[in-house]
Amino acid sequence: MGSRFLLSGDSCLVLEFGDEISPELNQMVRRVSVSLAEAEIQGVTELVPTYRSLYIEYDPLQISIEELKRRLVEIERSLSRIDLPPPRTVEIPTLYGGEQGPDLASVAEYHGISEREVVEIHKSGEYLVYMLGFTPGFAYLGGLSERISTPRLETPRLRVPAGTVAIAGQQTGVYPVESPGGWRLLGRTPIKLFDPHKDPPSTLQPYDHVRFMEIDEEEYEEIRSRVESGDYEIGTGEPREAA
Repeated sequence: MGSRFLLSGDSCLVLEFGDEISPELNQMVRRVSVSLAEAEIQGVTELVPTYRSLYIEYDPLQISIEELKRRLVEIERSLSRIDLPPPRTVEIPTLYGGEQGPDLASVAEYHGISEREVVEIHKSGEYLVYMLGFTPGFAYLGGLSERISTPRLETPRLRVPAGTVAIAGQQTGVYPVESPGGWRLLGRTPIKLFDPHKDPPSTLQPYDHVRFMEIDEEEYEEIRSRVESGDYEIGTGEPREAA
């Protein structure tokens, strides 16, 4: 399969499947991750999937690096027989443009299209959560249309509000907490995507599918109020059929 082992300290092993970002490689990461979790191998303490590799933390007092590699090779050989659960599809209500999406106009200008077209293209996609990183709960979503693929800002902002929906290159994402950021801001969602008091704390998880559902200002305020009162359930749906 072309995978390779990389050492990361004295208690971590990285299983790398390739050198590009693609749904196919990420699917392989998912299959190994699911199989490894189901195997409940003594000594394996943490699994962290990324775009194209799986970070495996282990206790060398319970399992040797040689034994861990051997078990991983066995899992790889049986990947084609692994039945994966269907991906969860999460719907994120989004208010586009205005103060919530100050870069919508510049993205439209960059591509020579209208702001309305940018919104329609963005919300029509179904995006794959490749991995979490950067800040707690930040999900890197792949699958953004080339028609609105736009470079990062030359100078990042010092403050991006939590809930901001943004794009950079061929990725999109939502800032789960307030932080600096250099992505192009298209809108904002009133829902919370990270809560340290929940288990898991991040609403979005690797391999989820994400859709953005356009809402107006009145709906934004209504959902925000329901989120604050604990009376809002994040929408889910069935994955769309491939085109």
